[in-house]
Amino acid sequence: MDTSGLPVLDRRIAECRACPRLVSWREETARVKRAAFADWTYWGRPVPGFGPADARLLIVGLAPAAHGGNRTGRMFTGDRSGDVLYEALHDVGLASQPTAVHAHDGLELYGVRVTAPVHCAPPANKPTPEERDTCRPWLVQELRQLRPTLRAAVVLGAFGWQAALPAFTEAGWPVPRPRPAFSHGEQVRLDGLELFGCYHVSQRNTFTGRLTPAMLRDVLRTAARAAGLPVTAEPGTPGPAKRS
Repeated sequence: MDTSGLPVLDRRIAECRACPRLVSWREETARVKRAAFADWTYWGRPVPGFGPADARLLIVGLAPAAHGGNRTGRMFTGDRSGDVLYEALHDVGLASQPTAVHAHDGLELYGVRVTAPVHCAPPANKPTPEERDTCRPWLVQELRQLRPTLRAAVVLGAFGWQAALPAFTEAGWPVPRPRPAFSHGEQVRLDGLELFGCYHVSQRNTFTGRLTPAMLRDVLRTAARAAGLPVTAEPGTPGPAKRS
């Protein structure tokens, strides 16, 4: 399978300047920096997806953090949301390590790609509906590139769900009408693809216990199995876990 198109798409995403408010915010944040990261050269651009071009499982979640992905240049890397996500992926056997510190830290994902419906860090972590819709064509193109191998997707949060469903439709998957409402654990069967809803790995959700590590692992494990990926069983339960 020819996967050369996805790296080209990632480079095009990283050059996007379509939303003036987001361009201004991401670049100002990269210039001012946070004191703890004063010695960093911030990425300060749209953050492309991360993971193999032949992924069977896609994780879609809002959005690069101002001092996370906007700093490191990699999805969910360098912030506490990413700490939660990648630790869970490692726990279920889908990541090479439980931490994501910078873009060259050796992290690999196994059959999984991580992306966002909005690729720029937004002020107050809240893109506008117009910014969401302006960024959607990038997600549509990414989905089309992944379609030959993609078998399951996990969408994080209600905003991500609202943004992702139209993108799946445009990419060629028939989404039921009316569109399914978001809920944690929601499962929707599309044409050759299983779609799962999951609370976002935001600090608000993880600190309050709305989303626990066990809940996240359960969704990821279920989605990975639907995608045909080998996973590590929850401790205390039987199941295969070896990766070739």
